[in-house]
Amino acid sequence: MRGATVAALALAAAVPPAVPLPAFAASSRSAPHVIVILEENRSEADVIGSADAPYVNALARAHGLVTLSFGQSHPSLPNYLELISGSTWGVTDDGTGYSFSGPTLAGQLSAQGISWRAYMEGIPGACYGGSGGGGYAKKHDPFMYFSSITGNPALCNNIVPYSQLSSDLAAASLPAFVWITPNLCNDGHDCSTATMDSWLRSHLQPLLTSSWFASDGVAIITWDEGSDSTGCCNGAHGGHIATVVVSTRVHTHVSADVAVDHAGLLRTVEQLYSLPYLGDAGCACSGDLGSLIGAAPSTPPSPPVTAAYFLVPRWR
Repeated sequence: MRGATVAALALAAAVPPAVPLPAFAASSRSAPHVIVILEENRSEADVIGSADAPYVNALARAHGLVTLSFGQSHPSLPNYLELISGSTWGVTDDGTGYSFSGPTLAGQLSAQGISWRAYMEGIPGACYGGSGGGGYAKKHDPFMYFSSITGNPALCNNIVPYSQLSSDLAAASLPAFVWITPNLCNDGHDCSTATMDSWLRSHLQPLLTSSWFASDGVAIITWDEGSDSTGCCNGAHGGHIATVVVSTRVHTHVSADVAVDHAGLLRTVEQLYSLPYLGDAGCACSGDLGSLIGAAPSTPPSPPVTAAYFLVPRWR
């Protein structure tokens, strides 16, 4: 582990621990339960070890921290596109008029009968096509840039207001794959790190302690881009970012120094659902999280899980 990471985690040690996860129970469903949450505009050094992010640091300390995680590009939109399609599509701005016809993770999941839903905080309604307002920004909603989604009501209606998540959880109707984009304040774009962290504690922790998550759950919390222009490979230059992973599959803290970018995160999700790789997700130069574990869900300890990590390569 790098010295900087050791120092950062030492600072985080003063943070109250996260609420323990429930004990892992083998999934009765055919697919794992995966959460991806996208935060905004923070380099790793602005998050890991920051006194303004006690909850994120508690998760990083008790669960999983990827120390060499990178954004794909600048500004926001290319990173979001990469995460669901394996390509930035050559986009170098946050334009809202683009429409792409390529395949997406959403299409892959639907084709395999795997349920999914994207919960967008501030969006006025399902399948909203506007550029933004009320804290919602289309540039942070990559699903609405693909005609294969927007032109198919059955898919487009899976892009819903974030307020629906709590009712879906209460009704035991959360899908297998959950994407969450907080609004422009709560994702840290327009507001402070402390605001972002507080929102995560209030909104992520109920998911992590739910029976839905206990059934083979994996949560990935990552950022779109950092303030520098470092990258992983193939011209990626989105900057050094934090990526924290919580999983019911492993029960000790793990810190990974493998270099991984957003294409590698997409590949890991595709591995979990046994899906083929899209675009850059098949590139060997970016690491993926699943390849570091290589094990099926483990037998839980008898006490509640208090330290867990990561992803494994394949759902079986």
